Amino acid sequence: MRLAVCAEMVFTDLPFTERVRRIHEAGFDVELWDSRNKDIPALKATGAVFSSMTGYTSGSLVDTDTADDVVRTAEALIPTALELGVSRMVVHPAELVDGAAARPVYRSTGRMWATGARTLERLGVLGEKHGVTFCLENLNTILDHPGIPLARAKDTLALVEAAGHPNAKLMLDLYHAQMGEGNLIELVRTALPYIGEIQVADVPGRCEPGTGEINYAAVAKALADAGYEGTVGMEAWASADSNAALEAFRQAFTVFAEEKR
Repeated sequence: MRLAVCAEMVFTDLPFTERVRRIHEAGFDVELWDSRNKDIPALKATGAVFSSMTGYTSGSLVDTDTADDVVRTAEALIPTALELGVSRMVVHPAELVDGAAARPVYRSTGRMWATGARTLERLGVLGEKHGVTFCLENLNTILDHPGIPLARAKDTLALVEAAGHPNAKLMLDLYHAQMGEGNLIELVRTALPYIGEIQVADVPGRCEPGTGEINYAAVAKALADAGYEGTVGMEAWASADSNAALEAFRQAFTVFAEEKR
């Protein structure tokens, strides 16, 4: 497993490029959110490997009136992804503005589901053309993202399955899944063929592994036993010192050879 850290959420007292440098020097890949306000040449100059970035800037995957905006803005971001070497571009079930639902919806419909599957398939075709994968992230609607339809892990997994394209995968966020569904080890086993990347944070608080109730060492072992060799990204706030948070994350996802014998 490769390990990545979201630069938006650690070393927050430093300029963004310096955050990236610190993460890279600690031996991790880097995740970022909106790339439009970033100094892309400076980020490239750090030598970091960029795991993922936000892959659209407007529109809702499940809304017939704005789904075209998702695809259009996704295509506009692809040159930045290619410049940074990003292979995974993250999309959500609906449009977010500063983390909140742009147009809150509290009941999902069959039309939304069908629109979401078609739009995700279109993104897969676009991704195949340019050599990137679009990853649909599950979200929790209990605390962080109320009003987002089809946001649970079981819904996003069903949409990825329905899209049926190898360049449309699941960004499986275990923090969000624990908030809304739980049963994480069985979830990762079921979703394994469709996972593009996994994101983690602990519950409650959305800080690094070891600060809450999730047994991430057990999750890591289950992933290793299942043969997962992809990326796990820490999309979490540092509870105190960012360096200590990175080390806690590393320790939680280090599955030693003797444990597998």
